[in-house]
Order: sequence, then C-alpha cells, then structure tokens
Amino acid sequence: MGQAADEGREPKAGRTPAGGRDGGGRDAEARRGGGGREAADGTAGTGGAGGAGGAGGAGGAGGAEGPRSPGVGRRRLLITGTAAVGLGVLGLATRQEIKRWWWRMPGNDKPRMEGQVDDARARWVAASEANMRRGDRPSDFGIDRVIVHVTQGTAAAAVKVFRNPAHQAAAHYIVCQDGEIIQMIRELDVAFHAANREYNERSIGIEHEGWTDRPQDFTDAMYRSSAKLTAGICSRYGFPADRKHIIGHNEVPGADHTDPGRHWDWDRYIRLVRNEMKVESTLRRR
Repeated sequence: MGQAADEGREPKAGRTPAGGRDGGGRDAEARRGGGGREAADGTAGTGGAGGAGGAGGAGGAGGAEGPRSPGVGRRRLLITGTAAVGLGVLGLATRQEIKRWWWRMPGNDKPRMEGQVDDARARWVAASEANMRRGDRPSDFGIDRVIVHVTQGTAAAAVKVFRNPAHQAAAHYIVCQDGEIIQMIRELDVAFHAANREYNERSIGIEHEGWTDRPQDFTDAMYRSSAKLTAGICSRYGFPADRKHIIGHNEVPGADHTDPGRHWDWDRYIRLVRNEMKVESTLRRR
C-alpha cells in the first residue's frame, strides 16, 4: 500500500510494531528531552574489547624461573596483538558514535533556511516534525539508496497527511502525475517512510501520485521527473543507479506493503535514471 496511508515510524523501545503502514504499525522514535527532538536510541552501538592477561613462567625450586616454552611467547604476542586490534576498532567505533551524536548537542544543528530544497525543481511544503527526525546526513548516517513509494491517493491527500503530526509518517518527496515535485523533508533529515529504522536512516523516500492497480497513473511526465530526481540523489551521495540501491517499498525487510506494484516499469525507470546521470556528468565536464 502507499505512503499516504502509512503510520510506519520506528518502534519504541519495548514495543512491538503491529503491521505496516496501513495496518497502523509505527516506526515510533523514542522522544528525547528538550525541544521535542527525537533521540535515535536504537542506533548501532559499539562493542567493547576485553583485556588479556599475561602468561607467567613456571617457577622452579628456590624461586628460580624454569625454562620458558617457546609457545608462551607466541601466545603472549598473539593475545597482545588481538587486544590492540580490539582497542583500535573500539576507538574507531567510539569516534564514529561521537561524530554521529555531535549534532544532537544544543547549537550544533546544520544551518537551515525556510523553504530551502535539495532539488532546484522542487516546491517546498514542510511535513510535520512529528513525521521525521532532524539529522545531519550524510555525516551521521550515509545515504545509499532511494525507496520508491506510491501514494494510493492524490498528491494533495499525501501532502495533507504528511503535514498531520498524528500520521507519524512522511516521505522526502512527492512526484505528481504532471511531473511536479514537492519536497516535504530535507535530505539531511530522516523521514519515517520505510517502516524500518535502518532503511529510514540510509535512504531517500520518493512518493508517486496514484494507485498501484492503475498503470495509467504512472505517466511519462512522472517517470521522467522522478528519474531526474533520483539521478541527482545518486550523484550527490555517490551510489550506483541499480536495483540494489533503487528499490520499492515492498522490498524493504519486514515491509508488508506492495507499492510500487506490478505496473511500475522498473526497466524503464532505471534506464531513465542512468540516462539522466550521463547527462549530468556531461554537463559537469563542460
């Protein structure tokens, strides 16, 4: 089913999500105190590395040290090296976590301008902040995919529900049947659109106006406008235009949605995206 009927926020701690968007399941983010900002309390943590004790020699009569086995030195070297690697990995993970959480400190938000868009063709209409989480992507979470949705309704209806804080779900973009693009959430922020926390954090969600069982809704203008939008996203974040990185909502792990459905022409869409990327590459070289 489409995004307009979704309530797929990330699950709160200790709460089991029920169903998908249309079934009322929510990707509820744990609320962070102060300013109403939501905390990513379920983000991947780092594991600690335990220390290793040294191996002592065998004591002889009168306290004299007995002959040391050659294997003891090798074991000590192996244990010490393993501990050092473990601490190095821990240090790297800790730095990544510090970087990831740095923007959550007061005053560390990226500068934002009202009405600013990431695609020059887009018209800005802000979604409710209850339907997204402020972020610092790709600094805190890398972006490596686009998720294609269908609204199961009109673009106007999708805009209305994405602006409703009770809906608790929204996508970054809506592409209309006439090719118009509406941006509702900045790409640097996390939109609650995939009903999967990890995929939300790593993706851009694009809704398409129409119904999955009506192939006539997927117009040429829509395909071309959406393909150009996706091509720009692929170029900005450096990931390929293929079916591993451009997927449907139905392909998200745990999703119970069917959009974009069997009438969505994936071969055509990927071809259009790649063609747009070639055009962009040519223009940049001039």
